[in-house]
Amino acid sequence: MQGEDHVTWGHAFPVRYLLGRVDAELDIEHWGRCADVEGLFVDPVPPPREVLTIRGCNPEGPWHDVIARPGEATRSLVTLEVAIWDEHQPQFVWDLVDTVVIAHWPNAADPGLVDIVVGTGVIEHAEVWWGAGPGTMPTQPRFEIHALTYRGGQTGACLGVDGLLVPRATPADTPLQLIGCEPDEPLLAALRDPRAWTTEWAALRALNRAGEEMARHMVRLEITDVRPSVLGAPLLDITLADGGDDDRPPLAARNIWETWYRGHPSTRDQWAALDTQGRTAWLNLTRRHSGGPDSTGGTHHLAGRYITDRPGLYCALGEALVGPGLNIGRGWDDLKDCLSGQRGVIGPLTLIWHDADIARRALGFPDSPDRSLTYFEEILQLLEHHRVNVVLK
Repeated sequence: MQGEDHVTWGHAFPVRYLLGRVDAELDIEHWGRCADVEGLFVDPVPPPREVLTIRGCNPEGPWHDVIARPGEATRSLVTLEVAIWDEHQPQFVWDLVDTVVIAHWPNAADPGLVDIVVGTGVIEHAEVWWGAGPGTMPTQPRFEIHALTYRGGQTGACLGVDGLLVPRATPADTPLQLIGCEPDEPLLAALRDPRAWTTEWAALRALNRAGEEMARHMVRLEITDVRPSVLGAPLLDITLADGGDDDRPPLAARNIWETWYRGHPSTRDQWAALDTQGRTAWLNLTRRHSGGPDSTGGTHHLAGRYITDRPGLYCALGEALVGPGLNIGRGWDDLKDCLSGQRGVIGPLTLIWHDADIARRALGFPDSPDRSLTYFEEILQLLEHHRVNVVLK
C-alpha cells in the first residue's frame, strides 16, 4: 500500500497519517486515513529508583571495573539486563536502568564472589523470548546479567538479586487519538466489535506532504472511544488506549518531524544544531539508500565539526557516504552490516575526515571497561577493515 494512493481526499486539510494492519506476508492492509494524531510524541517516564543487592557475583562481570578500584568514588554501570534462565532459555527479564554501585563486599558464603548494592530503576519485560510472555520460575534458576552497550557489553552471573522479585505497579498507558479519521471497511468492522481487536497491532504511517511514508509507528488496536470528529462529519475521532508507549518519539521530535514533513532533506548538516536527543530523532527519520547498486571508489568528505556525540557521528557519516537524509547505520553493528553492501556504498574508497579531533575528544572513551580502544578508534578500525581509507584532517 503506497501513501500516494490515499493522500488525496475531499477536505480542506491534508492527510497526515495512514492506519493499516500488517498481514502475514508483511503487506499493509489499508484501514483508514487521518488528518492528524494527538498523543504520539511522549517523553518516557523513568521508573522509580530502587535499591537492590546483587548476591554472589562473579568478579569478571560488567562490574569488574568498579570492584577492581575499591578506594574510588561510586561508579555507574549504566544499564544492565538481568535474565533468569532455565536450562534452555530466559524465563524472566528485567532492565536495570541507570544503575549506580553504592557499595560492594565479599560474599559471606564464597569470598571469591562479591555482593553489590546498587541504586537503579527497574523495568520488567512483559514479553520474553520472542513474545512468548514470562514463563515459570525454574527449579534451579540461573541469573545472567548483561551490560547493554553498542557491542553487547560484558556478561556476568550471580546467585540472586534481593528486591528484584517483587510486584510493581504497571505504568498507565498513554492514550493516542486519531483526529479526523476516515475509516475503511476493516476499521469499521473493528469499531463495531472493538473487544475482538484489543490484542491486534496496526502500523500508523506518517506521511510527508508529497504522500510519501516518513515514519512508521506500531499501535495496539484497543479502541476506548469513538465520536464525531472535531473537524466535522463524516470524519471520526478515535481514541486508542495504548499508543505504543515504549517507542513513541519524544516531545523534542515534534519539530523535527515537521521539518521532514515539508520534504526530504536536500542539504547537509540540518541536524547539527540539535542536541543528542534531537539528533537521535533526526537519525530515526533517515532512510536506507535505495538508489541502485552500491557505489565504490572515489573520495568522500566527512564534515567533522559537528560530531560531538554518537548520533552526530552517524548523521554525518550517512550524509558523507550516501547523501542528506540517508543512512548507512545508526550504531556500530548496523554500520558494520551496511559497509558489507546493499546500503549504497562499499569499499574501497577514501574518506577525508575534516576536524577529526572534535570527534576524537567527544568519542575518546572505551564503550565498556573490557575494551582498550576508544569508540573513535573502533570506528576507524571498522571503516578501515571494510576498505575505507580514512584520512584525518
